Amino acid sequence: MEHEGILVVISGFAGAGKGTIVKGLIEGYDNYALSVSMTTRQPRPGEKNGEAYFFVSREEFEKTIEEGGLIEHARYVDNYYGTPKAYVEEKLKAGRDVILEIELQGALQVRKLYPEALLLFVTPPSAEILKKRLTDRGTETPEVIKKRMNRAAEEAEMMDKYDYIIVNDKIEESIAHTHAVIQAAHSVPFRMKKLTESLQKDLLEMSKQ
Repeated sequence: MEHEGILVVISGFAGAGKGTIVKGLIEGYDNYALSVSMTTRQPRPGEKNGEAYFFVSREEFEKTIEEGGLIEHARYVDNYYGTPKAYVEEKLKAGRDVILEIELQGALQVRKLYPEALLLFVTPPSAEILKKRLTDRGTETPEVIKKRMNRAAEEAEMMDKYDYIIVNDKIEESIAHTHAVIQAAHSVPFRMKKLTESLQKDLLEMSKQ
């Protein structure tokens, strides 16, 4: 039976592995579309417009904000970043499950605009493992790791705002589990409204015969 896609928001602590899970979903299954963000920053070498980002001018970005064309947006280091509404809704109507990999604040913005969105939070099994993963990257100073751990402590207070918690222990299992959660969400009654209404109507008519 045909159905619209689900808007899937994936957030998580830095170092939890959410990016790896998103990559695994996109590469391993054919029903997902990754939302392409809009930004005012300049393209880096090798980046193509419409793939990693939609690259636009500051004026165009601000006009899009005014017209209500973004699901969520934020400003980082003098550049805007946001999620274009038209692109996401086009993919949803085509039956694709659209993945947004965004931070907690953006996720809550999405929930206000799309109450039916599915919010998933990725976490390692423990705080100790989170710190080890950040340390094992070998790319960040102890000061940066401490800041990330402090940020994680703040974000942990908001985990109950999400629909499901994905515990990322073994990555392949976590990718498969996340896919299973998203597929199961298609069977939630409010997402099966067309089917239930059709059944109710037909059964009522049959009962009168």
